Formats: sequence, structure tokens, C-alpha cells
Amino acid sequence: MMISFCGVTKRYRSTVALDGVDMSIPRGSVTGLVGPNGAGKTTSILLISTLLARDEGKVEVGGLDPEMDAPGVRRLIGYMPDFFGVYQSLTAVEYLDFFAASHGIAATRRPGLAADLLDLVGLSDKAEEDVNTLSRGMKQRLSLARSLVHDPDILVLDEPAAGLDPRARVQLRELIAELGRMGKTVVVSSHVLTELEGICSDIVVMDEGRVAAQGQMEAIRASLTSDRVIRMRLVDEDVDRALAVLEADSRVSGLAVESGRISFFLEDDGDAASAELLSQLVASGVRVAEWRIDELGLEELFLRITQDTTDQ
Repeated sequence: MMISFCGVTKRYRSTVALDGVDMSIPRGSVTGLVGPNGAGKTTSILLISTLLARDEGKVEVGGLDPEMDAPGVRRLIGYMPDFFGVYQSLTAVEYLDFFAASHGIAATRRPGLAADLLDLVGLSDKAEEDVNTLSRGMKQRLSLARSLVHDPDILVLDEPAAGLDPRARVQLRELIAELGRMGKTVVVSSHVLTELEGICSDIVVMDEGRVAAQGQMEAIRASLTSDRVIRMRLVDEDVDRALAVLEADSRVSGLAVESGRISFFLEDDGDAASAELLSQLVASGVRVAEWRIDELGLEELFLRITQDTTDQ
């Protein structure tokens, strides 16, 4: 494992931020650290990044203890906080040069390194622009480039998509996926679960300072349920009629309605169950414009996991 927590507890006066957390993040994975605000994600990231001391338990990053060997851990990780540190009157190139120098990279290497990183994050055409003039999305990409100046084995990204517009979010997701393909171990914290869909190989679900579930996404999905997720779109006037049919079927659970769209879980008895239910809806006069069968998404997984831990 590249990162591990064993019985880690962290308190802020009377508030328990982490409560005996056990967590493992595999080498080479893109791991989503997911959960609502206040779940313990940022505290975990600060412990990994040597910026906070634990009260109890053990933390290892690349085999090193962040409290016992902070310089060693800092050589291993690139940390991207959830805010952009503004340095007045620096261009994008100068900004990267400054951080490369702080990591002890030779002056002769720094111009080429900055050019390569700007190319990686799609900011080559902004190299000579003042960082204060960049959009928020560009600043986030520049911040990611900054975390890569010393070629770390581990990237720790705290809410990297916060405040970005949809286009910038897509660009950032593509960058994170590319870094995963490059063999980096990437830890991405987010409470916006859809931002992590499709890029994470593993997840750690946190809720109220505890780890509710962790592991490969497909394994967690399979262990939770074999149900399918049905998403349907229909004429607004037919919503009540459709709900009456669905609520009467014992195989249906987790109904959710939004603007002419209904989603629900269906016990997976094969294609026959889905076809039969669709036939019942049509026979009842429901005009179905779209009928889609999906696996559980990250949001559905999170809701099921946290519901299970609440019920225990």
C-alpha cells in the first residue's frame, strides 16, 4: 500500500474529526476520498501531507511516518489544496520556476520543466501571463502543475473542482485521469461525487469521521447489491401514473423523481424483469420517452453505504 492509516484519531477540542480510521490506498491507484462536508476528508489529507499531527494511531506514506520524516514524505507527494495561493506580479512560468527552485531543482532545468508542465495542463499559451489574470479553472490547472514540479509519486488533491464551471471540470477530470495512466498514485477528495465518476479505480467513503467502505469500486458495487438502476424519462403528466405502478411492485426500491425523470432500483432477475416492468407501465398508459439500465453510480453507492452504517 502507498498510504495507510491504522486506528487514526484526530480531535479539534471537543470535536472528533477522525474516529479510529483504518484506511489503505493502493500504489498506482486513483482513489476518490468521498463524503459530505465534515466527514473527515480534509483532516485525512492534512495528515497525509505532513501539515497536521494525529492524536492516536499510525500513518504511513510510502513507508514513511509523516510526523517522523516530514521532509521524506514531502519529497514523495504533490499537494494541491482547495485554494490557489496568489503571488503578486508573477507570470505562470515564474510561478512554476519559484516552486521548482523551492524543491531544489537546478536553474538550468527549470525553464524546460515549466514548459513541459504548462503543456501537460494545457496552459502553454498563458506562460507569460500574470497569474492574477487567469480564470479560476486556469488557476486550478496551474496549481496542479505546481504540485508536479518535483515529479512526485503521490498526488493529493483537495476538492480540485470546487467552484469550476462545467468545461473546466471536464478538463480537470481528464488531467487527473491522465496522471493516473502515467502511474501516479492519486488521492482526490470531493463531496461532489459525480466529479469522481469514471476516473477512480478505488474509493474510500467517509462519513462522520469514520471509513464506511473502501476498496475497488467494482468490488464495492458488487458487494452492496446486484440490483440494477433504471432511469426513465416520461411525459410530465404521466409521472403520478408511473409512480402508482412502480410503488406497487415489490422489486422496486429507492424511487426518486425530478422534472419528468424517475430513477429507481430494480431487483436484478435478468432482462425479463426490466422488460416486464416496462410493459406494465406502457399498458397503464405511461408514455415512456427513455428507459435506461445502469449500474450503481457513485452517488447511489454512497447513499447505500451510509444508509447501511446508519442502520447498524
